[in-house]
Amino acid sequence: MPVLPKKSENHPSKIVTELPNSAANISKFTDGERLTLLKCFASRATKDLLTRSQGVNNLQEHLQAAISWLKRSHDVTPDDGVSWGYSLKGGWRPSYRETSGYIAVTFFNLAQQLNDNDARERAIAIAKWLCQIQNNDGSISNPRYASTGIVFDTGQVLFGLVRAFQETQNPLFFQAAEKAGNWLVKIADSDGKWTRNTHNNIPHVYNTRTAWALLQLNSINPKKEYEKIAKANLDWALTQQHNGLFQQCAFTEGVAPFTHTIAYTIRGLFESSILLDEDKYLNAAILAAETMLKYVRSDGFIPGQIDLRGNPQGNYSCLTGNCQMAIIWCKLFQRTADQVYYWAAADSLRYVMSYQDIRTSDLNIFGGIKGSQPIWGKYTRLSYPNWAAKFFVDALMMLSR
Repeated sequence: MPVLPKKSENHPSKIVTELPNSAANISKFTDGERLTLLKCFASRATKDLLTRSQGVNNLQEHLQAAISWLKRSHDVTPDDGVSWGYSLKGGWRPSYRETSGYIAVTFFNLAQQLNDNDARERAIAIAKWLCQIQNNDGSISNPRYASTGIVFDTGQVLFGLVRAFQETQNPLFFQAAEKAGNWLVKIADSDGKWTRNTHNNIPHVYNTRTAWALLQLNSINPKKEYEKIAKANLDWALTQQHNGLFQQCAFTEGVAPFTHTIAYTIRGLFESSILLDEDKYLNAAILAAETMLKYVRSDGFIPGQIDLRGNPQGNYSCLTGNCQMAIIWCKLFQRTADQVYYWAAADSLRYVMSYQDIRTSDLNIFGGIKGSQPIWGKYTRLSYPNWAAKFFVDALMMLSR
């Protein structure tokens, strides 16, 4: 990665926080907070409209800025969850259960690889909070929609619970993880697929990632049912692959999926293939990852949506998808030593780095990663979601190694 002169020291600005557990609504803020939000929106939209990407600094500088933003997204909530992220329409959002689960894993990784004890304490606090908000049946719900459990959300929280137990040996986390896994088995259809308690009550291939989580639980608490249900969903995902891409990969039928959900699907297949030692899942992941290579522009831009026919949709990039694909390509480079994968990862991350603002004095967005570039793109429009920063940190950590 190119190294440019270091930035000057930024001066902290006020962090605009949303009212606890409220929806984003600018009318709920004071005049001063409302003015801050409007200035931030105008500034960000103008930059994306009129300017090209900024220069890319030292990789470690971008990494540390993202880590600091991710920690701030944890600090701004009244509980121990991680804020959904920062919205130019309404400030910091309430804690988001689903992504808090796998952000705990990132914090544990930071503790392990960077000797960051603060990150470890955060990870444990998040895991304890997840145990507190877990439904009695073991599922995880999203209060924005209903109190009933959601398959994908439960799977993502399961990652954090399993890792928390591995790190601490605290039986609290083991019991919560087992409850979550048992619910995922119970809620599956007679053929093992997850079609109930899913978005629009239809199966989604990106639940390969939930299958991966269930297999992680199986590695510390072996049960035939865990492997059976995981395999059923992985096998079904294979039937949905055509020309390298996947049907049923979007949140809604008939819509071109985001690179975010495409990468979710590929990663789930790849990681599950390792845990199961099954080449058919690995081969499907490699085929999809290689198919995605052709969409990487020379500057690292990847179209935000790609339909089943392979046609890019929308003139924007889903930056989260860039980061997730970079992780997959890094893993394939580690496995094969094929430089094509390394440069795809480096280019796609360089693109994200060039749009990460590490010069602003606004701590609400300093170091954060936008959902879309430009910021009014279709994916999490006008927002800095926490999972974009999470996958950015994960990807840079891999690339730096």
